[in-house]
Amino acid sequence: MSDTGPGEPVGSADGMCRSDEQGMQGRRTFSPTSWEASGGGLCFTRPAPLRTEAAPATPDPPPITKDAMEHSSRPGARHLPSNLRIIHEDRDIIVVDKPAGMLTMASDTEKTRTAYFALTDYVRKGNSKSRNRIFIVHRLDRETSGLVLFAKTEEAKRVLQERWPDTTKTYAAVVHGLMGKPSGLAISHLVESGVHKVYATRDTSQGKLARTAWAVVQERGNFTLLDIELLTGRKHQIRVQMADLGHPVAGDRKYGVKGDTFPRLALHAKSITFTHPFSGQVMTLSAQVPSVFAQLVGRIGPGGAGSEG
Repeated sequence: MSDTGPGEPVGSADGMCRSDEQGMQGRRTFSPTSWEASGGGLCFTRPAPLRTEAAPATPDPPPITKDAMEHSSRPGARHLPSNLRIIHEDRDIIVVDKPAGMLTMASDTEKTRTAYFALTDYVRKGNSKSRNRIFIVHRLDRETSGLVLFAKTEEAKRVLQERWPDTTKTYAAVVHGLMGKPSGLAISHLVESGVHKVYATRDTSQGKLARTAWAVVQERGNFTLLDIELLTGRKHQIRVQMADLGHPVAGDRKYGVKGDTFPRLALHAKSITFTHPFSGQVMTLSAQVPSVFAQLVGRIGPGGAGSEG
């Protein structure tokens, strides 16, 4: 278990690193102040380039990104896949940005290449005898990228799931076609067939009620970027309801347009708002919309907002 308290991100530092400069033998020790201010608590040393009349100075290496440094500085980070990024971690919860193509939890055919397996290894720091555990609160489809919330204790899981109806989840989706109006609400009942495929029906005696709110963010050509809020949480809900409206999600091999060649499902869980299970703090966490979506709708601003150009 982490020693940090509820709501306190792992990796924060109690103090700041000092900067020193030494003139001895042309070397210096320094600490980038921008990293100190972020709470990274990291210090690095690097020899200054030697400058002589005979040889030009050696160029500095490419800068290390702040995200990469924070990822590598976490205890147990070497046991975490580089494409599974931790957005927030404290004593009770972990929120990650899951890549498309990774399962949330094991299936009959895939046991290890999952977010659950990777995070279990992470909290155990590779020690199979460790008693540290991860608990699944909810899941995303394999093809969907974005935020997934895990609990570190069974009690945290119980509290989060009890409060799940009050949790707000928003998605970014690129769909085929133009919507014809700025926003709308999709309401239908969803039924799962025997081949693990879901379909929509207006027959209220069948399936489960599903409600999805959507709003247009930007359009380009025959594609639209939508901001989507799940008002219920059904299997494949967004994918099925968008297809039922005549606007399937780009890259959807199950419910989408035949011949669609977009390399992945253009659906991303971009934000989640929930109450922390023990501190009671209302938390909103977000993950940047994948840059590949811009191939369809143009440049996307921070948080999924439309951007000119």
